[in-house]
Amino acid sequence: MTKLMKDPLFEDQMLRAMGHVVYAGADIGECLVTAARIDRLDCDLWYDEWSRTAERVYSDARASDEAGQPVSARGAYFRASNYFRTAGLFQLAAPVSQRLVESHRREVESFRRGAALLELPPEVIEIPYADGTLPGYFFRAGNDGRRRPTVILTTGYDGSAEELYFLNAAAALSRGYNALAFEGPGQGGMIIDRGIPFRPDWESVVTPVVDYALSRPDVDPARLALIGLSFGGYLAPRATTAEHRIAACISDGGNADLFDVSVRRLPALLARQLPHGHGLSIGILRRILRAVMRHTTRGWAMRRNLLVHDLTDPVDYFRMAPQYSLKGREGAIRCPTLFVSADGDNLSSDIPALAARMPGVATHLRFTVEEGAATHCESNARALYHQRTFDWLANVMPSRPFEPYQPNLHEQQGKLR
Repeated sequence: MTKLMKDPLFEDQMLRAMGHVVYAGADIGECLVTAARIDRLDCDLWYDEWSRTAERVYSDARASDEAGQPVSARGAYFRASNYFRTAGLFQLAAPVSQRLVESHRREVESFRRGAALLELPPEVIEIPYADGTLPGYFFRAGNDGRRRPTVILTTGYDGSAEELYFLNAAAALSRGYNALAFEGPGQGGMIIDRGIPFRPDWESVVTPVVDYALSRPDVDPARLALIGLSFGGYLAPRATTAEHRIAACISDGGNADLFDVSVRRLPALLARQLPHGHGLSIGILRRILRAVMRHTTRGWAMRRNLLVHDLTDPVDYFRMAPQYSLKGREGAIRCPTLFVSADGDNLSSDIPALAARMPGVATHLRFTVEEGAATHCESNARALYHQRTFDWLANVMPSRPFEPYQPNLHEQQGKLR
């Protein structure tokens, strides 16, 4: 397709923001005019211009809100939230900057203002976890006193619970599913505001989320699905190796082994020294990686990776990466699992082989160039993605009639702040 920005990563992230248009999280013209103002490879310019657009749209949202026009206000708040998130994207690095903190704060504020204007506003929730909580939202698909199938949504390295509404929750709600979007360690406010990094055993994260979901009278315990996006496409199936209350799992754009996916980008001679090498070759690799990290876009992924894993040495990233692997664990996955990959997405290139090792459990779904879906997580073809994945989910989810329940204190808890 025709490229709109000179840098491939800037292009990809602009398309990611634009892709939310299908669920009222963007306007094409607003994205295009913002991209046109970013005329050089500069992360601060990126921040300034997306923030400029976000502020203008947010101002329009407030005006509609004050005029008593909730539909107009909701749409503008949602678009502003997406643009504030996009603004802060390339600020993801250690130490956490005030710009990143501010962009995330405005993303959350804008989203919650918009979500409060939905016909069924979500509950802002804090799920008990370890010595603290996990932040998230619970979106109800109906207010009719019935237990409903529910999808639990987990994001990846640089997503947020707010963005998950546009990426998966809105599509789930329109099909009659409740949606529970949350942030785990290393994600969104958990890393930006609380400084809590990733952990590989995502089952330890998802289990308290499942506990919370099953405590609700509006959740059907037999119809609970887990959907992981991007790095969450690894985390979700990893969780189902031990959390067997999940009835079905979708892995979108994930990988089978973080080390394998990461190390193939290195020169072969140096890559062979990892993960346990020492000496001169590792010193050379460290210098190369630090030099790459100084590049505006080529170094962004590693800058982000060190932040979310609480590391300072890029070599340590490769030494840590083997902990994030499904090798030898895939046999513990019992629920039907859909692995999704896209042409041209090298981050999920090992997914077909993983699915092949799981006969009777795994299905592999590939999106293609011809479909306009050959991007990481099908970012510019989400309507097509949802059509196919939710059709699959409907076929594998246990069939069970809704059961009525009596409203209780849950109706009074978790109101939007």
